[in-house]
Amino acid sequence: MKNKLIIPGLLLLTAVGMYSCKKDIYNGANSLVEDQFTDNAAPLKSLVSFPIGLAAEYPLSSTNSSYWETIKREAGWITFGNELKNNAIVKADGTYDFTTADNFYNLATTAGIKVFGHTLVWHSQQRASYYNSLIGGGGSGTGPTNLAVNPGFETTTIGTTAEPADGWQVLNGPGQFVSTASNVNTGSKALQVNVPAGGQNYNTQLVSKAQIAVTAGKTYTISFYIKGASAQSIQFEIRPYSGATAGSVNYQGGKAVTTSYTKISYDYAIPAGVTAMQLAFDLGGTQNTLYLDDVSITDASIVAPPTGGALTTIVDNALKKHIQTVVGRYVGKITAWDVINEPFTDAGEIRNNTNTPVPAGRTDIFVWQNYLGRDYASKSFTYARASDPNADLYMNDYNLESSTVKLDAFVALAKELKAANTGITGVGTQMHCNINTSYNMINDMFQKLAATGLKVRISELDVRLNPSEKVGAVATFPALRNLQAAMYNHVVKAYYKYVPEAQRGGITVWGVTDADSWITTSLAKNDGPLLFDGSYNKKPAFGGFSQGLKGQ
Repeated sequence: MKNKLIIPGLLLLTAVGMYSCKKDIYNGANSLVEDQFTDNAAPLKSLVSFPIGLAAEYPLSSTNSSYWETIKREAGWITFGNELKNNAIVKADGTYDFTTADNFYNLATTAGIKVFGHTLVWHSQQRASYYNSLIGGGGSGTGPTNLAVNPGFETTTIGTTAEPADGWQVLNGPGQFVSTASNVNTGSKALQVNVPAGGQNYNTQLVSKAQIAVTAGKTYTISFYIKGASAQSIQFEIRPYSGATAGSVNYQGGKAVTTSYTKISYDYAIPAGVTAMQLAFDLGGTQNTLYLDDVSITDASIVAPPTGGALTTIVDNALKKHIQTVVGRYVGKITAWDVINEPFTDAGEIRNNTNTPVPAGRTDIFVWQNYLGRDYASKSFTYARASDPNADLYMNDYNLESSTVKLDAFVALAKELKAANTGITGVGTQMHCNINTSYNMINDMFQKLAATGLKVRISELDVRLNPSEKVGAVATFPALRNLQAAMYNHVVKAYYKYVPEAQRGGITVWGVTDADSWITTSLAKNDGPLLFDGSYNKKPAFGGFSQGLKGQ
């Protein structure tokens, strides 16, 4: 779900003890006056012309009549809590299943409620196993294991005429194989082969010293790099074994050698019963100086993960497919989307795999930015706009009211996207607030967001009663409930004051009752952050929010 930067506040007992005071202990407003926030008769959606929404979950909406009736009475819009997120609709094989999302959409529209699309591109709640499979386990793997020992002839512990490099031994032609630091393909060493005149292929032979374990029925790719002082052709051998018993040698002759390093490659299917093999080079027959380097024996069924431009293209195509598939399905139906969600860390950095580590036990993290960089944002909006020319398209993030560095980074990107005509029309601030969130920082945030010229939407509003995480029945403490109501009230009034009417994209409260809030369910916190208690009774928070919508 969401992460929340907790601003250290006063102890809970302090807040309770100051209930009789006239001033807000955090922001200095007259928010502790008893019965100040009681104007709660009218449905919320009837109080304003812009969208008023609630976040909702399909299981509760379809089975709990109190939950759904509350939504229908109060909200003109809903945001699906999970049902349109990537891992809810993308299956393990990359196909799509919209059954639950469609059922929820139909339930809402039948009730006359509009749906806000949440969310197209996020790092969390992704079908990460599928996307990682496209890029070779995360794009950071090294591909199939090279079974050749000392494949670049880099180590020469023994360094004799019989064993010129570790893991390799001379069968014929002692002294003709010499480790060299010149004429290398990669690394610091290669094997120089001084072939005398008048010989045969088998007069200059090198073989892998140990048998290499292989699996019968599998195909292995055998490759090496070779060059000569002059052009010629050479032969190599594959020597299969069943246990200690040698099988028929597979000879591969006529391999062209040039005066530049050339890669020679051959796919060898392991015969039935074969459990090991050796690789031999037959390099005699033509007087020459040869150089051998970078031998490789790999499972041909394992493809090396893409890198560079190839990796970028794969992730870009997956991003485009997802956005076009989802938006295309609901074009003209869902008319507003969170296109990118939580692009930044709290330090104001574009996310990557380093600054967004995968928590223990999580398998749903896929950081699109890691592979596409900052361009992922413009690509996302461009693909969404191409899929629906008329939808409102938002960028959404959290802690903008409590982290200036993050807010400034967010605003800078919004302005870039707008200037580049990517299709962005709005910015969303989640506003998972606390009773001690600074009013001044909230004001500053709305001013900066409004200065983008884009629509501004409060996308996931809730207010924690208990940021210090004290035990006890915090949801019933009158002082805390009034502080919470005052915060809801201030958020709305600041929204009115600093966001011009034409830029107001709407306000969504993130949940219905305290009992179903993500803070009390997913985070398992002792809190009561929403407008209704667990019995669907309106709290002072409802009155504060309602009065704020009325401009009071």
